[in-house]
Amino acid sequence: MKTLATSAKEMISGMKPHLQSDVYVFVTKAHPCITERFVSDALCIFEEDEGVSMIMSVANAERRGFATDQRMRCITLKVFSSLEGVGLTAAVSSALAAKGIACNVVAAFHHDHLFVPEARAQEAMGILKELQRQANNA
Repeated sequence: MKTLATSAKEMISGMKPHLQSDVYVFVTKAHPCITERFVSDALCIFEEDEGVSMIMSVANAERRGFATDQRMRCITLKVFSSLEGVGLTAAVSSALAAKGIACNVVAAFHHDHLFVPEARAQEAMGILKELQRQANNA
């Protein structure tokens, strides 16, 4: 079993950001029963009061007729952080916000995934690597 990082310093110093190659969009459908046919195309699904939100690759979204104008890239933080760990989301979102970069975080069981605007993904990677470097030197 992998040791889970729990402190902010452990999580930030070990986050190893990795930029995924696909481009994604967030899409939504008002009726949950309609979304069943989209499940195989979605990377992530979340049911909200207003409808079902899904994250899909641009290719899948276009094939299904969804708008693809707000394109995002996914940066996976490769650290194995505890679901009870405190500080990672705040640190990365604050560092990106300081440079005016939007960040939508999806925390999954093994890793955290940051969705940032496609045009600023490389810049976001540089910011996250610098944040990790600073944590390693602290």
